[in-house]
Amino acid sequence: MIDGRGGGDDGRDDNHGRDDNHGRDAHDDNDADGDSDGNRGDDRTGTASDRAQSGDWLGTRPEGWPVPLRGVTESVVTTRGPNDRWNVAALGLHAPETPTGPVTARTYGRTRTWRNFTERGRGVVQFTTDPRTFVDAALTVREADDPVLDAADAWVEVRVEAVARETDGDTVVRTWALDPVESAVRAERVPTVNRGFGAVVDATVAASRLDVPAFDTEAIFDRLRYFADVVERCGGPAEREAFARIDAVTGWRERAAGDDEPE
Repeated sequence: MIDGRGGGDDGRDDNHGRDDNHGRDAHDDNDADGDSDGNRGDDRTGTASDRAQSGDWLGTRPEGWPVPLRGVTESVVTTRGPNDRWNVAALGLHAPETPTGPVTARTYGRTRTWRNFTERGRGVVQFTTDPRTFVDAALTVREADDPVLDAADAWVEVRVEAVARETDGDTVVRTWALDPVESAVRAERVPTVNRGFGAVVDATVAASRLDVPAFDTEAIFDRLRYFADVVERCGGPAEREAFARIDAVTGWRERAAGDDEPE
């Protein structure tokens, strides 16, 4: 497991939360050995071959990674800081086109993840279905004593290398290649789709853009209202608690209400 040795100053900055301004998976053994009752294979829609060919919804499983990835997969990353504690942040993983291609991620500006990637060269990427953990990682400054969070269903320790640098206005955007070192799956579960969870993830993206000059504040308030409604209608207790944390961290409801008052 990562030892996190390294030096560096305290690297303080006022940027925290999301490290990728973007917006889980199952394994199918496709065992088609049916029996006379049709309990395996034929009782499911399509043949085993059909299901295998349509398995692209799972994405690509890069070599050394514990789960398949597709598009931009949201994750949580812990990186060891100069105080030897583990900073927790959200990180979008860009899937490779082939299993041998590199997984990449981006950091925006002088975040703690950027600092720790630069000074330590490593991190622990984790996959969780707990929306509260994701909100805390995306919007708050959170540090942990251990690199692997209790809510992680799977994790992978990675070596990181900066492979590209560009600017977006006044922000320096760095692209990192993530090379897996060690990984583990801690929990396997049948995935379910809940709109409330998706709304929480998208809401963290919107909330991270509040007070960023390039984004219209009123438009962000409208998006947050929409996501709040989805969570209220479709989310469970965990999603509602997660959204309440977004409310508390950003104060967006009070700000939006103030903007709505007539002058």
